[in-house]
Amino acid sequence: MDVAIEQLTRTFGGVRANDGITLQFAAGQIHGVLGENGAGKSTLMKVLAGFIRRDSGEIRLAGAPVELGTPAAAARAGIGMVHQEPLDVPAFTALENFLCGSDPVVFGDWRAARARLIEWNARLGFSVDPAERTGRMTVGQRQQLELMRLLTAGARLLILDEPTTGISAAQVDALFAALRQLAASGRTVLFVSHKLDEVAALCDTVSVLRAGRLQPPGQLAMPQPQAALLRAMFGEALAQPDAVATAQPAAAGAAVWHLDDATVRDGVLALERMTLTIPAGMAVGLAGLEGSGQQLMLRLLAGAVRPVSGRVMSGGRDLGGAGMAQARARGIEYLPADRLSAGLIGSFDLGEHLELLAPRRWWRDRVAARAAAGRAIATFDIRGTPATPLQALSGGNQQRAMLALMPDTLRGLLLDQPTRGLDVASARLVWQRIAERRRGGTAVVFASVDLDELLEHADALLVFVGGRVSRLIPRAQLDAPRLARLIGGIGFEEAR
Repeated sequence: MDVAIEQLTRTFGGVRANDGITLQFAAGQIHGVLGENGAGKSTLMKVLAGFIRRDSGEIRLAGAPVELGTPAAAARAGIGMVHQEPLDVPAFTALENFLCGSDPVVFGDWRAARARLIEWNARLGFSVDPAERTGRMTVGQRQQLELMRLLTAGARLLILDEPTTGISAAQVDALFAALRQLAASGRTVLFVSHKLDEVAALCDTVSVLRAGRLQPPGQLAMPQPQAALLRAMFGEALAQPDAVATAQPAAAGAAVWHLDDATVRDGVLALERMTLTIPAGMAVGLAGLEGSGQQLMLRLLAGAVRPVSGRVMSGGRDLGGAGMAQARARGIEYLPADRLSAGLIGSFDLGEHLELLAPRRWWRDRVAARAAAGRAIATFDIRGTPATPLQALSGGNQQRAMLALMPDTLRGLLLDQPTRGLDVASARLVWQRIAERRRGGTAVVFASVDLDELLEHADALLVFVGGRVSRLIPRAQLDAPRLARLIGGIGFEEAR
């Protein structure tokens, strides 16, 4: 599907998220859209997908002007979008989600729908079980399901917003192979990312957004030098990571967590007989394929689940199953991967979040909360105002907001995919703030699918393979090839 955008503008308050965008995409093309967090990438894609109305400008499909005021209108025009956080119903099965929004006439019965899903699986090399509950699927499988649903609905223009964030390398390979196949069939693919290596590997052309504008105007044929793309994204080539991002604490302190022969289960997944101590100031990375137990470990350390045997001690008291509110009272914070669903209230602004976190009184001090929000925005370089709803912020700015909401003093910090969907500058800021916490004695435990991130920022790692957990392995004993082998189960028994 040929797509043309002419002088498209979209404003939020006083901020121009898209400022006079003019672009063309050809049928059969995979086009990359690059930009730092808050550059306007997601806004532009949501305008095309009908989730946001443009203020001015024109959109043409196959040469004809169209109005895409709603997702339904965009779907009728043949446009489908796979969001960074897939839009599905976790309680539904894959088949039930596959049918969501479809015309009953399209599927005569459940058997026919199931056959259609299996057919798409085989055609694209995906691995979605029609009977699996979506809430138990990995992010990569949920994206695969959403893509197949959009294709069944007739999408000819496919928009993917940061689709490789938080998915395994094998799922990235499967996704790229599927997208190349779909482009070869004449569909247009818009691939939104901040990962230059992936854009170089997949895309035919690329556009770069900075502060809502194209830099340079129009699109560029790939390949392009990475340095040139970085200058277009950030205004200048980024310097090498500074010492703050990798600073080590002066010395490990008293235990923040101690697991004493703890076993925890969640459905079919079980982490058994874990004994380890995480002292103040230490950073522990959780490595493994998605669904191998890293999130269960984080929830255990956050007091969200109770061990079936053994104990989880923190500050001399049993934390197992005490609940996240109790963990917070003991100086432990948990930042989930799904920021809007599990970490923030999307319709609330930063000031309202700070009001909720303030000590309980007979009144809410809104003026003080607004002032605190202004300071947080300046300190964490959040691209918004105290009155901006957090759901209107980019993923990187939402993560900065979550860091800003944490109390000044912390004993322990738990993070699930801390830089998921973040550009280079935002990821660096996140790790700078975490390093500052560590120097103050905060113990950090984080899960990541990025091997380089794990090896750069962890003092020691736990490797998870299908619910089995390694011993705590010092970072000095690991490099990327060995860590990858352990995650794949090679030599894992020797590491337990």
